[in-house]
Amino acid sequence: MTVHPSFDSRPVDPATQGIIKLALLAVGGQGGGVLTGWIEDLARANGFAAQATSVAGVAQRTGATVYYVEMAPASHGTPIFSLMPAAGDVDIMITAELMEAGRSIIRGFVTPDRTTLITSTHRSLAVSEKTVPGDGIANGAEVLAAADIAARRVIAADFDALAIAQGSVISASLFGALAAAEVLPFPKEAFEAAIAKGGKGVEPSLKAFAAGFEAARTGAPETTPAKNLPRKETAEGPAKLIAEWSALTARLDRLPPEVADLARPGLRKVVDFQDLAYGRAYLDRLDAILAQDRAPFDLTREAAKHIANAMAYDDIIRVANEKTRAARMTRIAGEMGARDRHLLHVTEFLHPRAEEIVSLLPARMGARWAANPRRMALVDRLFNKGRRLRTDSLRGFLTLHVLGGLKGWRPKTLRHATEAAHLDAWLATALGYLPQNYDLAVELIRCRRLVKGYSDTHARGLSKFDKVLSAIALVKDRDDAADWARRLREAALKDEEGKALDGAIATIRSFL
Repeated sequence: MTVHPSFDSRPVDPATQGIIKLALLAVGGQGGGVLTGWIEDLARANGFAAQATSVAGVAQRTGATVYYVEMAPASHGTPIFSLMPAAGDVDIMITAELMEAGRSIIRGFVTPDRTTLITSTHRSLAVSEKTVPGDGIANGAEVLAAADIAARRVIAADFDALAIAQGSVISASLFGALAAAEVLPFPKEAFEAAIAKGGKGVEPSLKAFAAGFEAARTGAPETTPAKNLPRKETAEGPAKLIAEWSALTARLDRLPPEVADLARPGLRKVVDFQDLAYGRAYLDRLDAILAQDRAPFDLTREAAKHIANAMAYDDIIRVANEKTRAARMTRIAGEMGARDRHLLHVTEFLHPRAEEIVSLLPARMGARWAANPRRMALVDRLFNKGRRLRTDSLRGFLTLHVLGGLKGWRPKTLRHATEAAHLDAWLATALGYLPQNYDLAVELIRCRRLVKGYSDTHARGLSKFDKVLSAIALVKDRDDAADWARRLREAALKDEEGKALDGAIATIRSFL
């Protein structure tokens, strides 16, 4: 038997012994540099030699910065430190977001024989997750399951939420988790002293540190969102409008419960988008579909959701209205950590295309302009340019506020006429399949999911929608037509370019 020398049998330099190796993955705004600085200060203040390095990632959540700290007792002589972590050679791995924990496992930084993994379970979605037309969010449960296998020990909690609740950032709560893990030979008070030494934001940082420490020590279970309970319809305003709203909600009570569950938020959405008359039109469409449906009413249930989304389309008026709502400004202030004593500047970036501008014209006039290349080129030269609008200023806010208040004009516009015609054609096509194939009609209703967003995003979705419906027409007489409709829709949602959809359509054409 031949024995090959292993890594462990090689001569070991005494200068590399006793070194604690800690790696940290964090993205911009998570305080990775601050946390690294605290760890360095902690080590040096307690008689350790320490070295920290970092390799910056790239912006837009496509990569994290890798921070790396090595430390060893100064009494052991002059240690030899590495500049970067190596696979299989990390004692402590800290990740400031769940998918970064997954990436650390893939890169080999986490090993079952030695690595303590400390990770936040919250998500900060990567660009690759956001750009998928469908649901591109990675499965966090799979990452946690892999961590339980890959790491010697796992400490996981929503450290981001813990920090925000204390008016701080995640670096402080992760530092608390590191202290609670007891993987560094320093008392809790030494960690707190490192924070105090920084001199900035000490009080909220210490509070977040304590919250992170407690969560890591007690193993507090993850909080799960409460189930969506039916919202009681309440409204305030003139008695006449309240009476009309009550009449609409009374119609909801006459719907089958499984339909009403989705029709209720759908009604709120379309009334908020336009007015009460628009809400009546929404319920009229549902009643017409329900008259042709049967239990368990899958067709009407899907229609309740997708008709509401189709009626509440994203036009310039809606975008402007959303940007000036008080709730949005409150949300932004909260995300930025702004308090009453702070001044918050909000700059909106607008880049209207000629199509968006012309869509605001009266329907007939807009149609003539849209069909005239010279006029469209003129509108494009005048408006198709990036604009930055400060909505914290009176002029900028009023500009969007006036645009957002044009709801009364909306039904006269080209965009509304186009959307209404598209909605009617979509429903007519779906209901046309109903006599021969109920499941196919349901799948075609669900295809409206492909149309979403604003400007270029809306145009791409509409193009995919049309391609899917054309492909469905090719297989409508097959027994598995509904299954093919589902496959086509899912293919259209896989990538922005539509390559998967083109492949599915090519497959259909191959057996025709």
